[in-house]
Amino acid sequence: MQRINKNVVLGLLTLTSSVFLLFQLYYYKYYLSAKNGAVFPKVKGSKAGQDTSQWHVIRKFLGLVSSHNIAVHLIDPFLLRLIDRDLERLRTSSDGSHSECKYFCTPRDYTTFAILDKTWKLEVGLCRAAERVGFQCLKIQSKDPRLEGMEDLSGTEIPLHYIFRSAAHAIHLVVFYERSGNYLWHGPLRLKQHMDRKFVPFRKLQFGRYAGAYDKTELLSVSVDGITVQIPKEPSKFLEEKSHSRFIECRYREARSFFQLYPDDSSLEAVEFRKKAKAVLHLAALTLNSLGVRFWLSSGTCLGWYRQCNIIPYSKDVDLGIFIQDYKPDIIPTFQKAGLPLKHKFGKVEDSLELSFQGAGDDVKLDIFFFYEEEDHMWNGGTQAKSGKKFKYLFPKFMLCWTEFVELKVRVPCETLHYIEANYGKDWRTPVKVWDWKNSPPNVRPNGIWPINEWEEVIQLY
Repeated sequence: MQRINKNVVLGLLTLTSSVFLLFQLYYYKYYLSAKNGAVFPKVKGSKAGQDTSQWHVIRKFLGLVSSHNIAVHLIDPFLLRLIDRDLERLRTSSDGSHSECKYFCTPRDYTTFAILDKTWKLEVGLCRAAERVGFQCLKIQSKDPRLEGMEDLSGTEIPLHYIFRSAAHAIHLVVFYERSGNYLWHGPLRLKQHMDRKFVPFRKLQFGRYAGAYDKTELLSVSVDGITVQIPKEPSKFLEEKSHSRFIECRYREARSFFQLYPDDSSLEAVEFRKKAKAVLHLAALTLNSLGVRFWLSSGTCLGWYRQCNIIPYSKDVDLGIFIQDYKPDIIPTFQKAGLPLKHKFGKVEDSLELSFQGAGDDVKLDIFFFYEEEDHMWNGGTQAKSGKKFKYLFPKFMLCWTEFVELKVRVPCETLHYIEANYGKDWRTPVKVWDWKNSPPNVRPNGIWPINEWEEVIQLY
């Protein structure tokens, strides 16, 4: 009897050890492997031993938003570059099958998706639902800049970014909003004091360091690694936009302080001028955009945007800048066809080119200054018609950013303050109604004189 009990005990111990060993293997494979980013069960189309943990996280996230009827689309630059190379094959493939998990299994910390604000009303409870399926969820929100203006600086808080983090991978969800200039905008990613700053490694995120502006885009449904996702219809175009997408808000608080010192001109003449100048600016933007020519707010128009978020009523013109390398011969005939006849043309493409067009009536003039790049600065030229004297206006080098001005998505120099100080000096906050273009700007320099035999080409008045 004692001998039988001993055998039974040994058998039970052996069985218990086997069960415990199986449990350890299961625990390691399905829990610790997820925690440490190790290999998940093989997915269709993946190579043996390939890490598919990211694939599982992405599929889980897409299942989560789908269950909440939220439409998202892929905007991850790294993945879009890969997808763009194979876009034709992916468009024609019914299930996205391939010899390996080529896209979503590439080792990375984050995958980035976007959502349009039109669907955001269905967001309620998304973070709680995400946490129930194993994500940590961080929501970043801020005041809605679309509600800010001269009368109201408060704004309502809106969600800008979401981070859904799991042990194996994380999802960055960027919220895009429509703005009055008929474009899409996303806000910057700024953590508040109470938030865990280790949660979001800013340097690894592709969106959020700055606010961004994009044209509206059509979406395309494709199957990627066996998962159906929405992507921009033209990934290469979206990627090009992203490289120049930085957006700067108008400074309404500073503008309101300016008008406390210098009350705004609300006379009928000022209101009419601003109305006409806005129309000219919108028409100029439409014309140049149709030609694919980059431009930005320059001179007094840029000063008006930066200082008072509006057109300066006594400026009498609209000023734009264009890099000379972006010049196209079609500019003049296209403007004239649009109803803006050429008023004068100074200089030539190789040197000091300047164009001026006449708006409706004689109230508003459109001046286009072409900028030339030197080793350590940029400059645009000026010409005195009666003497042939040339002038040069020097600017520190600058990049271009987007902003919204008079309900228009338009570019400005990113280094706006340096640009304005070069043109108007340190006292740019003080209005100056009498301005001599040859002497008043602190950045103007004499630049010789046009030879008389070139006057017919470089000084054209209409």
